[in-house]
Amino acid sequence: MNYKISHEGEIVFINFHGDLIGEENGPEIIESVNDTLSNNIVKCAVDISDVRYINSSGIGVLITILTKFRNKGGEVIIVNPSEHVKKLLVITKLNVIFSIVDTIAEAKEELNK
Repeated sequence: MNYKISHEGEIVFINFHGDLIGEENGPEIIESVNDTLSNNIVKCAVDISDVRYINSSGIGVLITILTKFRNKGGEVIIVNPSEHVKKLLVITKLNVIFSIVDTIAEAKEELNK
């Protein structure tokens, strides 16, 4: 799995590519999230449109990201999950916990409310 973190104003964007299997870069991603939060950026859009597969460790990474942002009064929005990942989010009932939108533009709109 590869990922890219970028900032635009008060929003951090995390883009995942490949299989979201948290064992590999999970700690590294969480460290980047901690750095972001220490800079008082508490809005996050996680683009998983290029994620083909996600396992329990990958779900753990998403939940950890959400928890860290919400503990600081922020929010995380999941952007454009594939049908496979969307089904997994429904099965695990994470679709109730996460805000899920189809585009980055929608994520920006939601986070800037």
